[in-house]
Amino acid sequence: MNDAFSLADRVAVVIGATGGIGAAVCRALAGAGCRVAVVFRRNPAAADALADTLPGSGHSTMQADVTDSASLDRLAERLGARVGSVDILVNSAGMTRFVPHADLQALDDALIDEIFRTNWRGPFAAIRALQGLLERSGRGVAINISSIAATSGVGSNVAYCASKAALNTMTVSLARALAPAIRVVSIAPGLVDTDFIKGLDPAWRQEQARRTPLGRLVVADEVGQAVVAAATLTAATGCTFVVDGGRLLA
Repeated sequence: MNDAFSLADRVAVVIGATGGIGAAVCRALAGAGCRVAVVFRRNPAAADALADTLPGSGHSTMQADVTDSASLDRLAERLGARVGSVDILVNSAGMTRFVPHADLQALDDALIDEIFRTNWRGPFAAIRALQGLLERSGRGVAINISSIAATSGVGSNVAYCASKAALNTMTVSLARALAPAIRVVSIAPGLVDTDFIKGLDPAWRQEQARRTPLGRLVVADEVGQAVVAAATLTAATGCTFVVDGGRLLA
C-alpha cells in the first residue's frame, strides 16, 4: 500500500464491527496496517471469526454495549491496559426500522428513544469514554458512520434521518471542542449494498441502483476505503465525507 495511505502499527477500535459496514471497515483498516479491536455487542463468535480473517496481526475482540455508558467505560479500561492508547475510533454501531414517514403513530416514543440512544448518544458516549486514549495517541481521530439521510431526509424513518443529522452536528461540535488533540469526522454513505439490502425486494433494489447517478449502489468495502482516507487526511476535521454514488444529486 502507498505510504500515504499506510496506517502501520496504529490501533483502531471499531464499535459495531460485526455488521456489514463495520466488518468492511475492519478489513480496510487491517489492510492499511492497523491492529484492530473488533468490538461486538452480542455475538462473540462472529467477532472472533472476523478477527481471524483480518490481514496482519495483533487484532483482538472485545465486548461493549454502545447504549450502556458504563460498558463503554469498561471497554476503555481494557483498551488502556492492553494497548495504552487508541489512534482511530470508528463508531459504526447503529439501528433502525422501516416506518413510512407519513405514519406518525407507528414511530412511537420507544422506537425514537432506541434510535437516538444507539445512533447519537452511543457515538458520543464512546468518544467520551475513549477521549483520554485518543489524546494519548497524539494523532487520534474519531470517525462516525453517518448517512446521506442526514441531509436528504429520505431514509428508513424520520427518527433515523434526524439521528444522523444530529450525529453530523455532533461531529462539528466535537471537532471544535477536542481540537487539536483529536480530529472528528463523519462518513455519510448512501444506500449500501449489504446482505440486508440484498435480501429485500430485488425490483426495489434495482430501481434504487438505477436512480443513483453512477448506476449502482455503494458497497461496504467502499465505506471502508473512505474510513482509511479520513484517517490519513490529517488536515480534515469537522467535516463529512459523502460516499453515495451521487444519490444526493438525484
